[in-house]
Amino acid sequence: MTEVKVAVLGASGWMGRVHTMAYQTFPHFFGTSGGTARVAALVSTRAEAELGFRAPGAKILSDWRQAVNDPEIDLIDICLPDNMHHEVAKAALLAGKHVFCEKPLADTAAEARELADLARAKGVITRVGHAFPRNPVHDRAKEIIEAGEIGEIKLFKGCQHIDVYGDPLAPYMWRADGSLAPTGIIGDTGSHVFSFMEFLVGRVSSLVADSYVTAPRRPKVDGQDLGGSAPEITEATEWGEVTNPDGTNILCTFENGAKGIVDFSRVATGRKFMQSYEIYGTKGSLVYSFDEVNRLRFYSNDDPGGRRGFREIDVGPEHPAYGAFLPLPNFALGYNETKIIEAAEVIRSITTHTPMWPTFETGHHICQIVDACMDSARQRAWVEIA
Repeated sequence: MTEVKVAVLGASGWMGRVHTMAYQTFPHFFGTSGGTARVAALVSTRAEAELGFRAPGAKILSDWRQAVNDPEIDLIDICLPDNMHHEVAKAALLAGKHVFCEKPLADTAAEARELADLARAKGVITRVGHAFPRNPVHDRAKEIIEAGEIGEIKLFKGCQHIDVYGDPLAPYMWRADGSLAPTGIIGDTGSHVFSFMEFLVGRVSSLVADSYVTAPRRPKVDGQDLGGSAPEITEATEWGEVTNPDGTNILCTFENGAKGIVDFSRVATGRKFMQSYEIYGTKGSLVYSFDEVNRLRFYSNDDPGGRRGFREIDVGPEHPAYGAFLPLPNFALGYNETKIIEAAEVIRSITTHTPMWPTFETGHHICQIVDACMDSARQRAWVEIA
């Protein structure tokens, strides 16, 4: 049994807490044959009394450089604002560390390309936090596609919407600041849809995108992130300028010739979390909605005439990653379980030195789509992806 010593950067935030929990929890479900993790350091700029209780015995650090330069640390886990990803990941790679970075991997495809090339040169394991496709239901979708059961894919439709900015007075947060999150909703939410596209359909070759901002400024509330309600507005209210996209609509073409229609936003009033995709082929189709998180709908032209229709496939314990948690189908694995699956895969990748999807190379592909969206929206034109 190999123990991987991990430093979680951005440990006080939502994602930092999720990652810290996942490393400590995954052996309860997946055992220790693929290795174990010890959260050896938690890095946060916040003075938080409870931080040490989340990983007993971990060093509590205030500067990410302390973790990167610590010879005891094997894996740097980056849960920091988007604009820090490239700098921190590059420093960690140069120090010879394995790196797990939350999405988006970088602010630009050029930065992501640099990281992927550096990781290859250093011979280390990398991972990008595109966790949603690690839900076992999407492995089943990929099996059906690769077996040719829906034929040649012709159309992909995908979306993801939330309503955290549906109210024009919802508080300002760092995710709306183009200096901290330069790509806005495209890198934050669009990258989730792009990860499904990459995993299930293939690479995108060209696209046209329309991006928008619904409220150009929002009231500031101390310490606010996702989920804040509108504050009382007074003469003393400080306002923040929204300098990145709230939403984007995309038409795209894949390298395999399939077409795509994609939309995502943070302003879809009433949509607390909406995520779905539809994949249409020459012999059948697949439909998925996060509202039925472990269920696929599958249509096949091979069914007899008069009996064709979408059938429900509930992924269950026959899939080992599902069975590790639950003995019966349709009990619904949630987001935290997918992050536990992700953490187990990251540690197994390191102990076996076997890269697993999505690596920094995948992250580069997805950053290329993000770049193309930003460029297309500025140019009001189709953009080719090399």
